[in-house]
Amino acid sequence: MGTTKIDRARVADTALRLLNEVGLDGLTLRAIARELDVKAPALYWHFKDKQELLDEMATVMYRRMLDEEPPAPVPVRWQDQLVSYQCVLRRTLLRYRDGAKVYSGARFTGTDHAPGLEAHLRTMIDAGFDLRQAVRAGTTANAYTMGFVTEEQGVRPMPDERREGYDIAERAARMERYPLVAAAGPEIFSGYDERFEDGLWIIVAGIEARYGVA
Repeated sequence: MGTTKIDRARVADTALRLLNEVGLDGLTLRAIARELDVKAPALYWHFKDKQELLDEMATVMYRRMLDEEPPAPVPVRWQDQLVSYQCVLRRTLLRYRDGAKVYSGARFTGTDHAPGLEAHLRTMIDAGFDLRQAVRAGTTANAYTMGFVTEEQGVRPMPDERREGYDIAERAARMERYPLVAAAGPEIFSGYDERFEDGLWIIVAGIEARYGVA
């Protein structure tokens, strides 16, 4: 091992790059240290444990989302804002192997997310929600995105990969005694973009019905 100088940003960047190669299970502090050409204890100067590193990785993912997504007009309606943000978040998570698992439950280490969240909450309150309702609507949509992408990445760890055992034709042959189950295969294990957005609009309809805000 050398005497390479490292900081939090370099460790998180290396960890995200390594994540796409080995996945979350293979992402150990030892593996990251080896990639950085330092001894593993050197990482503990910057992160007390793996969860703290995951928090920083999620924060970097969010910052990259702000930088990498093309600028677009901010939707005026709360419904469009909610759907637009969750679609952008999903695209960001799909750039990383196990991206949803890294992001879920992470505690952001900065305040980069605050301006966007403040603006969206303001839009919802102006539309007629109270703060409690606005928060519940947003966190419900976010939980849907996390769950959807976790399942999606279970089938397609990366957009150009598909795990063995998820061939739709083979599945249909195994399920031939159950025609509806067999026919559901293409709907369950393909068409992720369309299914994701359709699900978001189902959630929006539920929010409108629950809180009476259109």
